[in-house]
Amino acid sequence: MLIDWFTVIAQIVNFLILVWLLKRFLYKPILNAIDTREKKIAKELADADLKKAEALKERDEFQHKNEEFDRHRATLMSKVTQEAQTERQRLLEEAREAADTLSAKRHAALLSDAHTLNQTLRQRTQQEVFSIARKALTDLAAASLEERMTGVFIRRLYELDEQVKKNLGETFKTASAPALLHSAFDLPEPQRAAIQKALNETFSADISLRFETAPHLVSGIELSANGQKIAWSISDYLAALGKSVDELLKEKDKAEAEAQAKPEAAPKST
Repeated sequence: MLIDWFTVIAQIVNFLILVWLLKRFLYKPILNAIDTREKKIAKELADADLKKAEALKERDEFQHKNEEFDRHRATLMSKVTQEAQTERQRLLEEAREAADTLSAKRHAALLSDAHTLNQTLRQRTQQEVFSIARKALTDLAAASLEERMTGVFIRRLYELDEQVKKNLGETFKTASAPALLHSAFDLPEPQRAAIQKALNETFSADISLRFETAPHLVSGIELSANGQKIAWSISDYLAALGKSVDELLKEKDKAEAEAQAKPEAAPKST
């Protein structure tokens, strides 16, 4: 079999031209396109990795912020709860103190009212007792009793202290008006003479004397001049007794007030 070298060479040339053409117009654009596509994919993958990293970073930051927010919220809740408890305790203490103060004031007011009522009742009872005593003694007093009291009055004149006697003597001597002698009943002349004589002997002088009746004395005699006075009467006894009773009641009220003050002072010291 004979080989047609011309044909073979022509086919080889044609094949080489075809390969060049394919490489020139087909393979190279395809390879360039594939290379471009690979670069694009690589870039997209790199961008995706970057975005993924950024997303992870943002997620971590968000999670950190969320945790920080939770901690801050827990701190605020704890602070608010503590402040609310403190305010509640303060309000309870204020309410308790207000209630204690109100209770103490009401207790003090009740004690004061009871003390005032008790004191009023005692004063009224005292006044009634002395009023009844004064009325009874007034009803029992008579001229005969007055005569006896004249003797008592004269005896008291003779028993005066020397200094008192001296002071009264000077008063009677320097008085511009007669000395005044009051009695519950009109004294008969013998008793007036006896009193006048006792005065003159006691003060060693002629004492000018004027007699008057004074029913308020109940029973007794009262001698006065320039503000100086010598008296002996049931009225004076009643007044002295009333004064003594008043002092006793005041001492009792003072003791009760001190006893009431002690329990109130005790809670403050605890």
